[in-house]
Amino acid sequence: MRIAATQVFPGAAWDELQDVTLLESWPPVEPLPGIEVLVEAVVAVGPEELELLPDLRLVANYGVGYDRVDVAACRERGVAVTNTPGVLDAAVADLTLGLILACRRHLVASDRFVREGRWRRGWARPELLGRDLEGATLGVVGFGRIGRQVASRAQAFGMRIVFHRRAGGLPLDELLRTAEVVSLHVPLTPETDGLISRERLALLQDGATLVNTARGAIVDEDALVEELVSGRISAGLDVFADEPHVPEPLFELPNVVLTPHVASATVETRAAMTRVLVDNVLAFAQGDSLPNEVVG
Repeated sequence: MRIAATQVFPGAAWDELQDVTLLESWPPVEPLPGIEVLVEAVVAVGPEELELLPDLRLVANYGVGYDRVDVAACRERGVAVTNTPGVLDAAVADLTLGLILACRRHLVASDRFVREGRWRRGWARPELLGRDLEGATLGVVGFGRIGRQVASRAQAFGMRIVFHRRAGGLPLDELLRTAEVVSLHVPLTPETDGLISRERLALLQDGATLVNTARGAIVDEDALVEELVSGRISAGLDVFADEPHVPEPLFELPNVVLTPHVASATVETRAAMTRVLVDNVLAFAQGDSLPNEVVG
């Protein structure tokens, strides 16, 4: 079985795979017959890319989100798709709480305040006064594994939890009006693309915080930038609509905290993701059922 990989993945499990071709570019510059397994992270895999891998039978996606893989196109060609759910839930929830704290307590602005030598007198500078987490309402949009872990952590800070999901909780518009902090935890699908529209952003109360560790395209990014430039709300953003490109107006704003899609980026979590990735590939090689096959 020949395997092609878009990169080397961290963790000891990676060494268990044999006959791996490390691709110098994606998509390949020419067809690669004989490759049965593609191991990839955050690259587009659609009809054009599949044509370059005529013997492909498995796309092993590194990460829980697989929105850049055209699952329907893979299915038409008899190509299975797997992902790595579960093992990154805690790390994503941790970063979500970190972004909430950073926004509500102005941690990044305070760091700059000290580094730039502006701490000359006193300590209760009005521009650095934050907002308490205790007693504040957190609205969780998407109440799956990650959303529930975020809620559990937020409850430890004394936050009140409301949530929205397809099968329960508050209606989305009501949640947006109610919550002082809104955190997004839905996958990017045709139904959730642009879910947080300009009109829905306008429902957020003045001073609210939006945190997105899911996918950038879930939010109308242009409208979000306008809201942030106005100073009406704040945001903690780990994901963007056209990564790695970030809207330039955000760079100098004190009311937004930016991270480069690192919610799962811990040594332990990334190694665990590789373990799941490799287990999917080994199961395929042995003809066993795939532990994490994407069926949607």
